[in-house]
Amino acid sequence: MSSLSARIVVAASGAARRMGAAFDSMGAGMEVAKYTERLVPSTRFVSVDGIAPTVSGANSFVAPSASVVGSVSIGEHSSVWYGATVRGDVNNVTIGSKSSVGDRAVVHVAKIQGDLPTSIGNNVTIGAGAIIHACTIEDLVIIGEAAQVMDGATVCTNSIVSPATVVTPGTKVPSGELWAGSPAKKVRALSSEEIASIAESAHDVLEMAYLHAVENSKDYKQLIEEAEDRADREIRAKGAWFDPNIPDPDDVLGQGAPGRIFNSTLTHPEEGLKFREEQAKKANSE
Repeated sequence: MSSLSARIVVAASGAARRMGAAFDSMGAGMEVAKYTERLVPSTRFVSVDGIAPTVSGANSFVAPSASVVGSVSIGEHSSVWYGATVRGDVNNVTIGSKSSVGDRAVVHVAKIQGDLPTSIGNNVTIGAGAIIHACTIEDLVIIGEAAQVMDGATVCTNSIVSPATVVTPGTKVPSGELWAGSPAKKVRALSSEEIASIAESAHDVLEMAYLHAVENSKDYKQLIEEAEDRADREIRAKGAWFDPNIPDPDDVLGQGAPGRIFNSTLTHPEEGLKFREEQAKKANSE
């Protein structure tokens, strides 16, 4: 009887597989636009015509969701943030040291309408959503959020372009000035405090980039260990918590402090009773 049941199950499963294959073939024949699902490769670093991006040292941060494409050179301590694109597909992009390309910003070049690379100097802060296209940004510059610096334009040292400003093609923003508007025009000269804040802004982004670089470098195991450590901190009594990174002065031969380890509530239940009494007294006094 068991042998007959097994043959029935095998026959039924074979028929089900053949029926499923027939339905799949029928569905494929009814498709108007053929579609084959494929795994999408990482676009963090992409080569173009055999030329790959270069990032100086391990001190630079390129976010996992950023895209750096083609002939792009990124200096030390610089950062490309989440969703940003730096594309050197038809020309070169050069980014100096301690500069940052903000979230969702786009840096591109030109070839068809003029042979124009993009050059970004040192200590430059490019705000989120900005467009830097085939232009020159000198050292110590702030480009505001959603601003646009277009083909052949030059933004000189110690200058600030306000958010949502459009620096039109071929325009030159002189040193020490604040520009705004669409098209961009000079608003006023920068104060000495504002000029000093340009370097401070670059340094602030640099420190944040270090933090994000460390967090993004962690593997799954480290994240689980940190989650467990955080949960442990939340449930422990404050008096019972110790930092594993700081040596305990009362430690004995690497085995812990006697009062907390050897005379624990497990080996000496009376210690647990004393602790409860102390907690009850404390609660009543409050």
